[in-house]
Amino acid sequence: MALYLVQHGKSLSKDIDPERGLSDEGRAVVEHIANVARDYGVRVAEIKHSGKKRAQQTAEIFASALKPELGVEAADGINPTDDVPLFSKNIEFDRDLMIVGHLPFLERLISYLITGWIERPVFRLQNGGILCLDKDQESDLPVIKWALMPKIG
Repeated sequence: MALYLVQHGKSLSKDIDPERGLSDEGRAVVEHIANVARDYGVRVAEIKHSGKKRAQQTAEIFASALKPELGVEAADGINPTDDVPLFSKNIEFDRDLMIVGHLPFLERLISYLITGWIERPVFRLQNGGILCLDKDQESDLPVIKWALMPKIG
């Protein structure tokens, strides 16, 4: 089973939207990536998001394309500066789970799961992109399986 980590789509500035919802560009990119993931056969059982407007909107777009059987819900502990080691204790690779959140939390979570250190960067996310982690069959440790990012350059 896989863990899909998604950085929310590009958001509006605070002066335009104090809650910083998705911009038109952010929405378009997320819709594109979600549809590509669906067309590649990505399946998720559940989508969790931080509760912030931009993460919730991103999660809802992915849910519309991927149709998670357990739905979409806000989760505690995945805001930008939340405690990565504490949150990681709750991660089990027993079902396909998508987490939609923010930097630096998500990149620190990737680093922690792969290396055991939050300050050792191993991957740079992009707004609206997906990183798939899965357990290595031989070592039973998380590994990067694939990534789908809006830009490759």
